[in-house]
Amino acid sequence: MDFKIKGTELLSNDEMSQADKLAIHAGKSSFDLMKAAGLAVFLVLRKSWTWRKVLVLCGPGNNGGDGFIVASLLRDAGWPVRVGLLGDITAFKGDAAVAAKLWQGECKEISKGMLGEVDLIVDGLFGAGLSRDISGIPRDVINEINGRGIDCLSIDVPSGVDGNTGQVKGCALRAKETVTFFRKKPGHLLLPGRLLSGKVHLTNIGIEDSVLLNIKPHLIENSVENWREYFPFSQPTDHKYSKGHAVISGGSEMTGAARLAARATRRIGSGLTTVVANESVRGIYLSEDPGCMFRPLLKQEDFEDIISDPRINTVLVGPGNGVTDEIRRRAIVALRMNKATVLDADALTVFQDDPNYLFDWIKGPTVLTPHEGEFARLFDTSLDKLTNCKVAAELSGAVVVLKGPDTVIAAPDGRSAINSNARPNLATAGSGDVLAGIITGLLAQGMPIFEAASAGVWMHGEAACLFGVGLVAEDIIETIPQVIAAL
Repeated sequence: MDFKIKGTELLSNDEMSQADKLAIHAGKSSFDLMKAAGLAVFLVLRKSWTWRKVLVLCGPGNNGGDGFIVASLLRDAGWPVRVGLLGDITAFKGDAAVAAKLWQGECKEISKGMLGEVDLIVDGLFGAGLSRDISGIPRDVINEINGRGIDCLSIDVPSGVDGNTGQVKGCALRAKETVTFFRKKPGHLLLPGRLLSGKVHLTNIGIEDSVLLNIKPHLIENSVENWREYFPFSQPTDHKYSKGHAVISGGSEMTGAARLAARATRRIGSGLTTVVANESVRGIYLSEDPGCMFRPLLKQEDFEDIISDPRINTVLVGPGNGVTDEIRRRAIVALRMNKATVLDADALTVFQDDPNYLFDWIKGPTVLTPHEGEFARLFDTSLDKLTNCKVAAELSGAVVVLKGPDTVIAAPDGRSAINSNARPNLATAGSGDVLAGIITGLLAQGMPIFEAASAGVWMHGEAACLFGVGLVAEDIIETIPQVIAAL
């Protein structure tokens, strides 16, 4: 697959270092990049805060060098500024040492005592690639800053946050704002890094986008730019049969889940949607949604007979279905027929004793949509969320949507995305069923599988943003037309 620059790429710590090296190889001065970074932080600071007492915390790496540039710019602008130094200034090397020599003001070793008369912290202590847990005096200072609630502007990432994973290394500063450069890192979007970063400013320091043609990153921030060209916008020649036919496997007790999924499938544009469930619950499924069709199951084999119809191109199994041998069989039938298949909820849990049996059947386009608990029943969770999800996609052969406030979407070919527009109001019963239905409806209309999963997650979050407080699952569905119109 050809790499295209979208502007939404996320770079790991190593990839960002590679971008710096490529920019330098192309003729940029490394110190000019550092000066540009310091200036970017200074400009954000001046825009977000008025004149006040500033303490710039500088570690011995390039983040500390950026901090010295910021301190010098603030001093020249007439701000009261001091520098707190971690370690011996004679230990600074390279560009950081040059930046340190430019500073002519006060510079003392960091301690809790220097926080007494400070209105704003500029955090240049530790970079995104911190390799060990923070301890000792730096830990005490960070905890004191957080405890006092002093405003903090972090350079690149808040000190203590792993740029690759968003995880905390011992402790981490809680920034009100963070300034990063060229491209965001995964740690800006993954929890808890996203919460600790505050408002993230992505700034240009002179690195050309063309360096990405060499790096070819596989990770993106999920956004419209990544999948808009694949979205199945309605065309004048469309009719209901050209917009796909999705089947939703319905349960007999928790019928609300499949009903929500079916309504979401229709609302996102599926031309035809049929719920397949036991005859005994026909009335429940048809009572509120006359536009949704129903096919009864009189015997086990009926599910296979129904979805064998070549006009049916997408199947969703799981929401409210129950953890039973029958649901296990329905999932395998859908996979065996090579239909585009979405497995959610009970259709995942039912394989917890033998997940490899499920994976062996995944040959065609398949999306798994587990929350953290369901994911742990099928996959290893010993690593960070992003890595866990990527490994799960490779192992299973499916696109995996690992749901949460920082949902990760990963494909077996190595592509992955982190979603960042989810809001707390999505924590409501049925929200996941609606998401499964949205993805099912997009697949039914022929959208490529990774793009369909990514678009479904983003639209789900965007609907919640547009609706606001008081959201219930049904509101997500009814807000989808607004989301599509805005596209």
